Amino acid sequence: MLEKYGFEKLFNAGEKPPTVVVGMSGGVDSSVSAYILKWQGYNVVGLFMQNWEEQGDDGCCSSEADFEDVRRVAEVVDIPYYTVNFSKQYMELVFAQFLGGLEKGFTPNPDVLCNREIKFGPFLKYADKIGADYIATGHYARVGRSGPDIGDATVLMKGLDPRKDQSYFLCGLSQGQLSRVIFPIGHLEKDVVRQIATEIGLVTADKKDSTGICFIGERKFRDFLKTYFGNQGGDIKTLGGEVVGRHIGLMYYTIGQRKGLGIGGRKLGGEEALDRWFVVRKDMESNTLYVNNGECEELFSDELVAVDFNFICAPRNAESHNVGSLCVTKNVGGALGAIGVYSETPRSFRCMAKTRYMQPDQACAVEVLVDGSVKVVFDEPQRAVTPGQWVVLYKGEICLGGGIISQTKRKGK
Repeated sequence: MLEKYGFEKLFNAGEKPPTVVVGMSGGVDSSVSAYILKWQGYNVVGLFMQNWEEQGDDGCCSSEADFEDVRRVAEVVDIPYYTVNFSKQYMELVFAQFLGGLEKGFTPNPDVLCNREIKFGPFLKYADKIGADYIATGHYARVGRSGPDIGDATVLMKGLDPRKDQSYFLCGLSQGQLSRVIFPIGHLEKDVVRQIATEIGLVTADKKDSTGICFIGERKFRDFLKTYFGNQGGDIKTLGGEVVGRHIGLMYYTIGQRKGLGIGGRKLGGEEALDRWFVVRKDMESNTLYVNNGECEELFSDELVAVDFNFICAPRNAESHNVGSLCVTKNVGGALGAIGVYSETPRSFRCMAKTRYMQPDQACAVEVLVDGSVKVVFDEPQRAVTPGQWVVLYKGEICLGGGIISQTKRKGK
């Protein structure tokens, strides 16, 4: 029945097909991915990853309910399934970095780290132990070969549904990892995925998509963080230095934030102010949160510097000593291990970039600095570029890689 969605049978009866281990979360996307691969003829094994543990009745991740959905899906698809606990690795490689970033005044993105450090790290190693040729996930992304302007390489490509493309969250992967990955639903729209799930009777067909950060779950962000940081209050000031309120700790706020500041209805200079306050800057040294009443120039950045940058590949038309070179590097922090560095790293090129998920692509110029960090200069100023988030580079449909934003700058500042 999948022919009408563009799928083909890949293996005939009697052939020994490759083994694919599918990361199953209990959601509709991974469920349908497992079904597609089984239908195509792969030898499919389901693997449920438990990445977080928490004591108490208000546990944030519904792992037991999700695993029950995995069990029911596996029975329908007729595949074996296992569970593996990666909570120790998650705590060390993802959650610790998340807390460390908050302490520095950043707004970290644990989803990118989870993909890099867990879903395509320990998961891939575990899959190897049970004889996998490939791993698969329900991400809306694609793997392909590069076009003429990139070089001969395995590349990460955007999912075809622009509303669900998840290549942003996969920017930390290497070519070595991508060469072992299958994204069965990367060319489908979400509505079609749900339609397939309904047609084959999967219990996850109408299951609500998970949102937010896994380990926070349904709780409020601030309530969760108070467990680790408590109240570290300080002044809220305007850019002119006027105190307009008190904050509860800089880690609870992010650049561009409007809601939850508790300073509505304030007066400035004796006059009524607009009830539109925005976080503009965080001064960690003085523990001061700077805000502005209404949109302002300080909310926009012309350029940024990103660290821990991972190039999946780089354009062939980049300026370097060897113009035709291809750059495939490990990230600066070395978390992915030695992936391999070709003879010349392109030092500058033009491409498109995103500084947050679902942002339209923005034209920019890129320069790789001598310390391995990457400077991105935008053609147009960008609003609320936030340290700790990831900037991800694109050339057409191809994701070139990404890194953690460490600095932002406005022209003339």
